[in-house]
Amino acid sequence: MQSAAARNTESLGGNLLYAGELDEPGRILAGASNIAGAASLAASADAAPLRQAMRDGIIDFLVTSLDEALRILKNEIRKRQPVSVAVSVAPQAIVKEMLDRGVLPDLLPPLQSPLAPLEFAAFIAQGAKRIAPQPLPVGSRFLIWPIPAEFAQRPAEFDELLTRNLPADDLATRRWLRLSPRFLGPQARRLRSLACDQETASRLFDVLGPPLQS
Repeated sequence: MQSAAARNTESLGGNLLYAGELDEPGRILAGASNIAGAASLAASADAAPLRQAMRDGIIDFLVTSLDEALRILKNEIRKRQPVSVAVSVAPQAIVKEMLDRGVLPDLLPPLQSPLAPLEFAAFIAQGAKRIAPQPLPVGSRFLIWPIPAEFAQRPAEFDELLTRNLPADDLATRRWLRLSPRFLGPQARRLRSLACDQETASRLFDVLGPPLQS
């Protein structure tokens, strides 16, 4: 769970994340960006992971040039809508073209990410920020429930049950519940997860029973 200030922020709409290579860390970043409401740009010269990411719903658009990507990104960023775009070009070439054209992302991969060419220093010098993993606040818990059998054909109703028992101002967790099943993979789509404080956890236990993980 994020800080109280972050929980009251609906999304990162209007921000652009450059996720770098669309390998497994890049897939995670693209999915997290979409859930958080930001736009993301990734790249790869390898067609196989790009096609797989499209099949898995990790990316929304696959294009062949930065020009095509920017047309999509500019429109969605203006509307503060999430979108994930991948370019079938090597990441080093995309970074160079972005720098040459003055395209500045708002967010970059974490410092420990392997997606960190030296050129990122130029982005940072112009104001781009590296995202950083945030631990759960003290007292928060991460909970996972399987969707009960009675909701197996009606998962949206189970989602609504969870949402009704969240604080009204916890917009980030509501967004996570709504969007995360798309990005967590087939095995996780019959599960629902969230982070919350102890008061909310107790309320959910009363309604849903014990979770798989707490």
